[in-house]
Amino acid sequence: MASIMELCSKYTLLSKEDVQTIQEMAVHLQLFADVSESDVFIDCPLPDQSTALVVAEAHPSRGSSLYKTSVVGQYAFVQNEPAVMFCLLSGQSVIGSRGISQEQIAIQQNVVPIRSRSGQVIGALIMEKDISEKLEQEKNVTRLMETTEQLSETLLSVAMSQGSMQSLMHEGVIVFDDRERVTYTNPRALDMLKEIGHTTEATNDSSITQLFYGKLTVLGRSGLIQQELQIGSITFELKAMSIYREQREVGGIILLRDISDMKEKEKQLIIKSAVIKEIHHRVKNNLQTVSSLLRLQMRRTKHEEVERVYRDSINRINSIAVIHEMLAFEGLETIHFNEVVDRIMKNIISSSSKPDQTIVPTISGDELILQSDAATTLALVVNELVQNCVLHAFGERRTGHIEVSLQHQDAFARVRVSDNGIGFKAANHSERKGHLGLKITETLVEENLGGVLHIMTDERGTEVQLTFPIARMQSKEDESP
Repeated sequence: MASIMELCSKYTLLSKEDVQTIQEMAVHLQLFADVSESDVFIDCPLPDQSTALVVAEAHPSRGSSLYKTSVVGQYAFVQNEPAVMFCLLSGQSVIGSRGISQEQIAIQQNVVPIRSRSGQVIGALIMEKDISEKLEQEKNVTRLMETTEQLSETLLSVAMSQGSMQSLMHEGVIVFDDRERVTYTNPRALDMLKEIGHTTEATNDSSITQLFYGKLTVLGRSGLIQQELQIGSITFELKAMSIYREQREVGGIILLRDISDMKEKEKQLIIKSAVIKEIHHRVKNNLQTVSSLLRLQMRRTKHEEVERVYRDSINRINSIAVIHEMLAFEGLETIHFNEVVDRIMKNIISSSSKPDQTIVPTISGDELILQSDAATTLALVVNELVQNCVLHAFGERRTGHIEVSLQHQDAFARVRVSDNGIGFKAANHSERKGHLGLKITETLVEENLGGVLHIMTDERGTEVQLTFPIARMQSKEDESP
C-alpha cells in the first residue's frame, strides 16, 4: 500500500509541509475510529476540484466496518460524497450528511476540514456510519403514510357513494364532510340515534353538532377525539377522527358504541360497594358496643379470674372490630395488616399491662397485604399471642419488649411474635396445652389459615412463629359465592 507521502506527491498539489500535517493527523485515526465506532478517513483535494483522493483510513477495533477492503488510493466523487467536496472547497464542517460509499453503501458522514499552518484547506477528516437500515425504516414509514392516506380516501369515497357500507361491526359508523354535515350512517348508528330521539330523515344532512345536541367536542387541530356522551338515559362512547386528502381535511368518521349497560353495572357496583362499607361500619359499631357492655360488666366483678376472662374477650372483639373499621374506611377486600398489628398491640398493652410496667411494642419486616378473611383470622392469632406476652412473659419486671415481625416470601407469609420475658420451661407441657389462648391460636393457624405453628422458649424469652400460604386464602375468597 502506498504511503501518504507517495500518494500526495503523485496525485495532489500539496507541499511537503502540508503532507507532513496530514501524516500527523493520520497518526490519530485509529483512536478516532475506536472512540466514534465509525470508519474514519482522510481525503485530500485533487487539482480538478471535483474529486478527492483517500490517503488514509482506520476502522473500529470493536464492531463491524462498512468496508471489506482498503479504499486508500481510491477517488471520492462529488456525486457520491457531496459533503466531502463541499468541505474541501468551502472550508466548512458538514455534520449528518448522507452519501454513497465506494462500496455503494448508504452512509452518514461527519466531515471536518484539515488546515495547513497558513490556514488553507489541505484535506478532510471523515467519519462514516452505515444508515442502510435507517433508510429502509424511513421508506416503510413513507409507504405507511401513503397507504393510510389512500385508505382514508377510499373509506370516504365508499361512504359518500350511492352504495352502502357493510355493517360488520357492533359500533355505529357516521361519516361527515368538511362542513361537518352527516353524509353516511350505517344501520347500527341509525338504531342508536333513534334511541336519543332522531328519525332516519333527520340524520341525513344534519350537522354532527345537532346530532348530539351540542355535546360533541370539536375535533380541533389534533384531528382525533375520544369522549363519553350522556344523553338522557343513554351513554355513548364516541371516537372521532378527521380524514385527509392531499394534506387537506375533507371530512371525518365517528365510531359510536352504546355503553349504557356497562355504565349501569358500574353504578350498581358503586352502590354495592357503598352498602358493603356501611355494613362493615355497622358491624364495627356493634362490636364496639358489645365490647363496652363487657367492659361495664368487668368493672362490676371483684373476681380476678372473671375480670381476666372479660378482658381477654374484649381484646378479641376489638381485634375483629379493627378489621371491619379498616374495611369500612377503605372499601376494599384487602387489608394492610401492619396497621392492624400496630393497633392491636397498642390496645392490649394499654388495657392489660400493669400500671407500673413499661412494655415497648415493635413491628418489623415486610408490608403484608391480606384478604379480609385471612386478616380477621390472623388478627385473632396476633391478639392471643401479644396478650400472652403482656400477661405472662414479664412477671414482676418493670420493663419489657414485644416484637411482631411480618414477612412475605413468594406464596407464603411468616409472622413471628417474640418477647424478652422470662420464658417457660419445656417440661411444663401440660400447662401449655391447657392454656386457652394457645389452644385458640393453634386451632386458628392450622384449620383456618392452613399453616403451622412453632414455639421456642428459654430464659431469654419466647418466640412464636407461624407460617401459612397466602395463595390458599386467596383461592378461598375466589371460590366464595
